[in-house]
Amino acid sequence: MGKIAWITGASSCLGLETLNALHQKGWTVVGGARSFGENDEEPGILRLHLDVTLDESVAAFADEAFSRFGAPDALINAAGVMVLGPAENISMDELHAVMDVNFLGMVRMTKAVLPLMHKNGGGRIVNFSSINGLLATPFQSAYVASKHAIEGWSECLNMEGRTNGIQVMLVEPGDHRGGGQKYRPHAEEIADHYRPAFLAGTATIARDEKEGGDPIILGKKVARALDRRLLPARLRVAKITQHMAVFLHDVLPSNLFLRALSVYYHRGGKV
Repeated sequence: MGKIAWITGASSCLGLETLNALHQKGWTVVGGARSFGENDEEPGILRLHLDVTLDESVAAFADEAFSRFGAPDALINAAGVMVLGPAENISMDELHAVMDVNFLGMVRMTKAVLPLMHKNGGGRIVNFSSINGLLATPFQSAYVASKHAIEGWSECLNMEGRTNGIQVMLVEPGDHRGGGQKYRPHAEEIADHYRPAFLAGTATIARDEKEGGDPIILGKKVARALDRRLLPARLRVAKITQHMAVFLHDVLPSNLFLRALSVYYHRGGKV
């Protein structure tokens, strides 16, 4: 049967292309997504309904996948959503919804898998963070918060799991094409005093994603990393300008960097 991978967020974009890349390399892949209905299977791929915000759904997914193929060699946490809006206007329900999928959903899946990996002598956890896990951009506060949480939690797991054969890799994508707009809704409330900057900022976000990287290439890079004896702690897949932004975030005075990035978004991508 070869190696087994479980993937969340497997119905679209980065999760889907990671599933495809692993399948092409001979992995048996179990993909989960809320949009999947009844079990759908083809050679080497099993698709199961999965809602990472529900303990019972995570347990049902894990039970079915384990009963079919045994313990996974790798778990790839790629499920993610966002809400665009000013931090002041994002409601607590909206914030909780984003954190519940992006961060707590990742935790639920990882906690379901780790006991199986321990019994199997080890395994690999791949958590999808983002460039936004390293630096913030305006009007994405809920998403940015969730990705920063993923970064910190994953680094703890990386250090704690080493002696038990658990390897952890953070994937930090920059902008990529193909993300569905249904996963990028606007907040229900946008105060009038934020609206001009918000409209300019979200137009810049949409443009940068449209001109972003190819999800197929990212999926192949994740698959290649999983074939290595030792996982890198981080796999950053982004344009050179985004790599540079991370570097500048770390070396420039914070006020200077934040002012420049704010101007970029408030002026529709023009500094």
